[in-house]
Amino acid sequence: MAAVNDGGGVGGVTKGVNSGVAPATYGQGDRPPRGDYASARADYTCEQDWGRYTAEDHALYQRLYERQAAQLPGLACEEFIDAVGQLGTPTQIPRFDALSQRLHRATGWEVVAVPGLIPEEAFFALLAARRFPVTGWIRKPEEFDYVVEPDVFHDLFGHVPLLFNPMFADYMQAYGAGGLKASRLQSCEYLARLYWYTVEFGLIATPAGLRAYGAGILSSAGELRHSVTSPQPQRLAFDLERIMRTRYKIDSYQATYFVIDSFEQLFRATAPDFTPLYEAVSQRDEVAAEATLPGDRVLGL
Repeated sequence: MAAVNDGGGVGGVTKGVNSGVAPATYGQGDRPPRGDYASARADYTCEQDWGRYTAEDHALYQRLYERQAAQLPGLACEEFIDAVGQLGTPTQIPRFDALSQRLHRATGWEVVAVPGLIPEEAFFALLAARRFPVTGWIRKPEEFDYVVEPDVFHDLFGHVPLLFNPMFADYMQAYGAGGLKASRLQSCEYLARLYWYTVEFGLIATPAGLRAYGAGILSSAGELRHSVTSPQPQRLAFDLERIMRTRYKIDSYQATYFVIDSFEQLFRATAPDFTPLYEAVSQRDEVAAEATLPGDRVLGL
């Protein structure tokens, strides 16, 4: 898998599952893993080892944080803007234990360190237990605008703030539980598309207009504005079956974004048993990322 976006976001992803990853194909990828997997426990979690971060690492995190935070007004959903401060001071990479204390008080979640991309079962199991996996390492300065795998900045800044929102936090747990079942049904590809078009690249309709809530958008300097304001991509009303049939872009900005009305709608969509839906989707053709179908509800800016 190749590039996803530019500027402060993932920049690209490889095969595997982790926060910030497009979980379309799972495993450890086609090149040596970047993280220290020898330090991982059986569930792929490990110690953050906060003391290993250098002054340069903290300075890079601050630069990334400040660049993205400056873009949020008018583009990110208010729930994200209200919660991003919970990450703590932007002058240093957060300590996961302190962040987990705040997060647990709010929604019962915690963040746990992982070496990098982890297998599907481990990823889903952590989410189902309300434990969010965050990559321990941070990109190099020369990767400021493009990093191939999700790093600590993408995972923290892009994903964690919305875990302070009770409804979205419940959605993520439901997604993890659903993923464990999907892996047994050999239906992970369909659930991967749901993750991609919601958790990573989702938009939400608000009284003030379209806003981003997907982590892949919120941690990208370029795609944040593109997704909300550009006339180029199409924006479709949330449709669960349509999403599960739709391929996505991994080497450019998205051609299609799906728009939810609320996080409650997103949570309700994950509540039913997906088994019959997987069967129905398997009987229908896949849809190209840029395609428009009869019956699609296309939304304007």
